[in-house]
Amino acid sequence: MTAAPVLNTVIRYATPADSAAMRAIYNLEVEQSTSSMEWFPLTEADWQGWCEEHTQGGHVLLVAEIDGVIAGFAGYGAFRTRAGYVSTVEDSVFLDVAYRGHGLGKALLTRLLAEARARGVHVMVAAITGENAASIALHEGLGFAEVGHLPQIGHKFGRWLDLYLLQIQLDDRPTPSGG
Repeated sequence: MTAAPVLNTVIRYATPADSAAMRAIYNLEVEQSTSSMEWFPLTEADWQGWCEEHTQGGHVLLVAEIDGVIAGFAGYGAFRTRAGYVSTVEDSVFLDVAYRGHGLGKALLTRLLAEARARGVHVMVAAITGENAASIALHEGLGFAEVGHLPQIGHKFGRWLDLYLLQIQLDDRPTPSGG
């Protein structure tokens, strides 16, 4: 399949009808790459849990649709579950391999950042394996900065993997609200 230009893309909130397509994109990454540290494809029940976490409590889950095909998705969920982290989220961006290299990831992440700002998110974090140079470049290109490097923090496919932490501050509030 030839990659479609971003101009034909509709970025919208994910619906339950998008679940199977998103899970297929994600599970292919689980099976073939280090974009996810999962070792085994997610079941439908596991995936439903992931989607719920990324759509509850003001969290956002978006899909990119091109001519009726889900070409990718992006969302954010809790960075950590303790109350003090409520203003910080962690993002996820996954693209169908047929739609990479044409700005789709940038379009999704740009919209995700706007959605987070509109909801009062203070900081967005990205945790990316060192082998995923394209994702690191995508995030840095949109203003994320590397704030941490965890060598050999995980393993997959018989090799140790480093994890890079990147973050972007989304507002300039002098003090947090609550707590």
